[in-house]
Amino acid sequence: MPHAGIIESFFFIFAGAAVLATVALYTRQPMLVAYVALGVILGPYGTSLVNDAGLLSEISEFGIIFLLFLVGLDLQPGKLKNMLSASLITALGTTLAFFAIGFGVMIVFGFSLIEAAIVGIAASFSSTILGIKLLPTTALHHRHVGEMVVSLLLIQDLLAILAILLLNGLGQNVQALVESLVNIFLGLPVLGLVAFAGVRWLLLRLIHKFDAFHEYIFLVAIGWCLGIASLGALFGLSIEIGAFIAGVSLATSPIAQYIAESLRPLRDFFLVLFFFSVGASLNINLLDQIWLPAVLLAALLIGLKPLVFAQLLKMQKEDQAVAWEVGWRLGQASEFSLLVSYIALSNALMGEAAAVLVQFATVLTLVVSSYFVIFRYPSPIAPDARLRRD
Repeated sequence: MPHAGIIESFFFIFAGAAVLATVALYTRQPMLVAYVALGVILGPYGTSLVNDAGLLSEISEFGIIFLLFLVGLDLQPGKLKNMLSASLITALGTTLAFFAIGFGVMIVFGFSLIEAAIVGIAASFSSTILGIKLLPTTALHHRHVGEMVVSLLLIQDLLAILAILLLNGLGQNVQALVESLVNIFLGLPVLGLVAFAGVRWLLLRLIHKFDAFHEYIFLVAIGWCLGIASLGALFGLSIEIGAFIAGVSLATSPIAQYIAESLRPLRDFFLVLFFFSVGASLNINLLDQIWLPAVLLAALLIGLKPLVFAQLLKMQKEDQAVAWEVGWRLGQASEFSLLVSYIALSNALMGEAAAVLVQFATVLTLVVSSYFVIFRYPSPIAPDARLRRD
């Protein structure tokens, strides 16, 4: 079947999403389950009504960009420093624990050492998209639970960027690996300096002069986000980390909250595409080969991640209720887990079966974890009106 055009693809995606989201709401299910299921149904391994996976992957990446930009907008640089220092031990401890889980499952089922190590890396991260999507932005972002979730996700995202750059280097040669390390330790500070200098000497002056024109502020914010994101890629980092730095650099501005609210509908638009592309990328033809290790890996991550997070946080004198809520909100694999599998597969570091195992386990954790959160804790999409907060 030939590729559907962009208009036809968007029609199938958003019309289908509206139908399945309606069913999900009537049956008290999280809507992201509908988006993932729609991807499986319409994608190249389903009915193939939407089979240009490359186009969808590129479009959905905008959702991640705007999400991390909005996360950055909520973080004052001074507060960010304190949050990172308080969360570093927990983040590193949980990373080692979840790496061991992923590595162990793969070894038990006879996969190679390099595949086991890559799956261990993929299992180490929690979902920034799901974690932030299910946080009530007006109720928790400026409270302790929200701060802990965001800070832990931030450290994990930085580790994920490091892992992705290293995987790209390993897939090429020693020189490329050295270049990746240089990009991390030199490119990141330079990008931060450029961003903060640009905000102080250019962006804030323009916003102050034309703040009566809300459309102009909206356009400047989008341009700044995409500009610094592109600069991050130019520095050998990633567009995601560039978008985050763009947001943090703007967080000191009094207009930051207005920008965050203005971009939220645009972010949600691209997040629908992201979760659709997650479902569409699943090669269901290989599930009969990998379903058992994938289900076991997903079950271990869902069962142990909240416990490990909670125990480490309680060791740092966190309140028990806060520790468990943070643990449940971070009790899944990550969109970076998917990205790690895509990069490792493209660089011939792992086979397709191992890559699909990671992807299937990740989708399972995203879906099941969302159920735990929306039925237990406040979130913008909670089926129970008493828990629905935004």
